Amino acid sequence: MKPTVGRIVYYKSYGTTGGEYGSEDRASIITGIVDDITVHLAVLNPTGLFFNTNVKQGDSGGS
Repeated sequence: MKPTVGRIVYYKSYGTTGGEYGSEDRASIITGIVDDITVHLAVLNPTGLFFNTNVKQGDSGGS
């Protein structure tokens, strides 16, 4: 599916290397498009927003 600004998509958070926080599925909104597989996101977390640029599309959806 071609990315479009405003679309809600899954974002997989990495978690921490020490294991304090695990990897989680997050809702995010596409805020910009680089190409067909790379976008800029506003990730919605329970404690606030996180802005991530140049995110490549993964091969799996959320859990």
